[in-house]
Amino acid sequence: MNVRIARMRDILKSIDADGIIAYSPENRRYLSRFTGTTGYVIISMNQAGFVTDFRYTEQAAQQCEGYEIIKNENPLTEYLADTIKKYGIKNLAYEDDYMTVGFYDKLKEKLIGVNMIPLKESSGEIRIIKDDDELENIKKAAYIADLAFTHILDYIKPGITEMDIALELEYFMRKNGASGNSFESIVASGLRSSMPHGVASEKKINHGDLLTMDFGCVYNGYCSDMTRTVVVGKANEEQKKIYSIVLKAQKEALLHIKAGVLGKDIDKIARDIISDAGYGDNFGHGLGHGVGLAIHEEPRLSPIGNRVLEKNMVVTDEPGIYIPGFGGVRIEDLVVVGEDGPIVFSKSPKELIEL
Repeated sequence: MNVRIARMRDILKSIDADGIIAYSPENRRYLSRFTGTTGYVIISMNQAGFVTDFRYTEQAAQQCEGYEIIKNENPLTEYLADTIKKYGIKNLAYEDDYMTVGFYDKLKEKLIGVNMIPLKESSGEIRIIKDDDELENIKKAAYIADLAFTHILDYIKPGITEMDIALELEYFMRKNGASGNSFESIVASGLRSSMPHGVASEKKINHGDLLTMDFGCVYNGYCSDMTRTVVVGKANEEQKKIYSIVLKAQKEALLHIKAGVLGKDIDKIARDIISDAGYGDNFGHGLGHGVGLAIHEEPRLSPIGNRVLEKNMVVTDEPGIYIPGFGGVRIEDLVVVGEDGPIVFSKSPKELIEL
């Protein structure tokens, strides 16, 4: 039996549904292992169908183990509705965080007598625990990002732009096996480094700049995510001070990432260190988030992270201090939740690097 289909059925039982339609790229790939761009997963308690068009039927037949492959014609919603009815689904779960209102209305119109149940938080439950194959893919994506960081240190110099760095990172990662970036690279230097999500601009790198690089890549569908902050030239005393506080917070929180701990409790460890140092107002985001087929998924390490961590969840640990008019520092590792402690996939050095 397809283990992922079985897991989906367990989730459906927990929300009193007897079937699901899923077509978000992440859930579609997770449930069916289909790597194309168009397809609809329909799972009941004893059947599973993959609806796609002529372009992908051969590919789906090769990839979607355990699924009936159904070739659709227009109008699409009629083929989907016919399959849902054929499978005897009366309480249909749907991805309310992905399905548009327009598509919902068209589908609902053809599903008279079928109760539509939003997945809500259950959407994140499907992929939250990673299996061995997923962990290997994420580990490889993290490895490529580490290689890219080592490479970029020799590339950075005053006069090049943030965009130059972002493009070089992407080119290097693609040349080394990545299919692309897992998100738009954040490359923020000088005063711009106080912007947590300062994506690369045409600003030139100057001597003495703090330079934050937050980037990752996709390998076999799975994402990596890491951040390192360096100083271009010699760091001044204030830069060293801020960096040391963030590094202490990052390392201390890392030690507590293990099964059985609440996400918010790990966030508090890092947040208290930064607050006690006088910079609580300069750390405005959560400590971390889940990573997998999507770059942001469950669980969350934040003040509202009420989920208990479990073995083989994958999270980030990324505290930061951001001071307008001065700059910012963030340090981030990609981490697997272990039974007794963290398994760190990000291997790049974290001690302050002066270029």
